[in-house]
Amino acid sequence: MRIVLVGPPGAGKGTQAAYLAKNLSIPHISTGDLFRANISQGTELGKQAKAFMDAGDLVPDEVTIAMAEDRLDQADAAEGFLLDGFPRNVNQAQALDAYLERNGISLDGVLDLEVPEAEVVKRIAGRRICRNRSAHVFHIEYKKPKVDGVCDECGGELYQRDDDTEATVRNRLEVYHRETEPIIDYYKRQDLVVTISALGPVPEVTQRAMDALRRTEE
Repeated sequence: MRIVLVGPPGAGKGTQAAYLAKNLSIPHISTGDLFRANISQGTELGKQAKAFMDAGDLVPDEVTIAMAEDRLDQADAAEGFLLDGFPRNVNQAQALDAYLERNGISLDGVLDLEVPEAEVVKRIAGRRICRNRSAHVFHIEYKKPKVDGVCDECGGELYQRDDDTEATVRNRLEVYHRETEPIIDYYKRQDLVVTISALGPVPEVTQRAMDALRRTEE
């Protein structure tokens, strides 16, 4: 299957993408991974992206699109893929359509993870990260540490990242509504969008997503 995954920050896209890609035996291709891989490997595209990022600027669409197309050209994506974080706007969606058309393939579905805005704020603003190991993540409501402010795993101090504050989250949501949400309507016009609720335990959301994607094959 060839799938695009969309949803606001805090919808659990990364978590669901990993589970879905494994269940469907297709590569999970995320924009963040593309940037990191190209920068760490010192590719020409990576150098271009790093120059913009170091200057505090957004990476232009043409660089992001070129990275995505290069990744989609790799052998493991020949029979399917799950795109997470790309396309991020209508211009990128149009570029993806053009790439797919040139290669004689098409998307099977666009999975839209729906989460109420209040829940997004609660999920992200409530996160607390261990200063010793960033992989140790807790939540003031959903995954409380045994001792307030102390990591259960290593005893490190738990803190709130600057980009996890409520004000920052609301700004990220504004950017999502302005830049990314329009691609949902863009793909609805192609009858590709399936929308599911991303509320509830991770396995339940995954099953909901798998059921919705299977219906796109019928």
